[in-house]
Amino acid sequence: MATFRALRLHKTDSPAPDVKIEQLTTGDLSTGNVLISNEFSSLNYKDALAVTGKGKIIRDFPMVPGIDAAGVVLESDDPNYHPGEHVILTGHGVGETHTGGMSEQVRVPGSYLVRTPQALDSRKAMQFGTGGLTGMLCVLALLDSDLKPSDGPIAVSGAGGGVGGIATTVLSTLGYEVHAITGRESEHDRLKELGASEILERADFTRDPKPLESTRFAGAIDTVGGQVLATLIPQIIYNGVIAATGNAGGFQFSTTVFPFILRNIRLQGVDSVHAPSETRERAWQLLSENVTTDQLDASTRTIDLENVVGTAEQLINNQVSGRVLIDVQA
Repeated sequence: MATFRALRLHKTDSPAPDVKIEQLTTGDLSTGNVLISNEFSSLNYKDALAVTGKGKIIRDFPMVPGIDAAGVVLESDDPNYHPGEHVILTGHGVGETHTGGMSEQVRVPGSYLVRTPQALDSRKAMQFGTGGLTGMLCVLALLDSDLKPSDGPIAVSGAGGGVGGIATTVLSTLGYEVHAITGRESEHDRLKELGASEILERADFTRDPKPLESTRFAGAIDTVGGQVLATLIPQIIYNGVIAATGNAGGFQFSTTVFPFILRNIRLQGVDSVHAPSETRERAWQLLSENVTTDQLDASTRTIDLENVVGTAEQLINNQVSGRVLIDVQA
């Protein structure tokens, strides 16, 4: 049986897993009816937590990490996908409970996939990756709520991250005024390049909020949660919209009912893992139409499987900005 390379994590007595690049066969992969020749994956924060053992991400060992991938269909028993088609894989526990993208071959159920838009190839798709998809889904939540550029500025928290950066880029491309919130001064110039019209300090959104404050945002995309989200809510105008995803700032937040009742503020949760395939396809298509990967090239870095562990440590230590791609065939 033919073999292929994959980075695989093995359970140890210490929090850090044993990380090995191994020769696997399809028998080592999770079940599914579509086999993909994987070309690119990306290194996300969740992947870095898994590889370094700094977070309880992996539930079943041994495991191939990598929460997204893009490549070409090799074999398929799914009538919706055929050999030779380019596809994108995100979500559904891939890289956590289902063997993931840090492998030259990946096997998944067809329901996990979407076709790669014509404007993208596998590398370009992973320049957006799961973060780009999530950012676009957040933008869709605002668009589908009929929020227009003329309604006022949009705040984006965690704008220096993958989700917030893509959301900033897409919103500015669509004509919205974006106020990017970040805790890193080193990100200011890059966020301006992505289209942010104003940079706001995260420290101003981690204080105790007042129930009713001066409103200044028509809407917001929040990727942080916790106190940042609680501080954003009272600053949203009447009938404003917040799309919230992730919880880097905490699972819980304290607020009052006053902004919601008096201003009809809508808070919408966004979860790319469980988004229906039709919604994911729409998001990928709009992403490919409204953002060129040229806008991301300067902040994109490509590594091979051998460099995953070292780069994951850098990512955990906040020493990496922008996107990190993994050329799994290199």
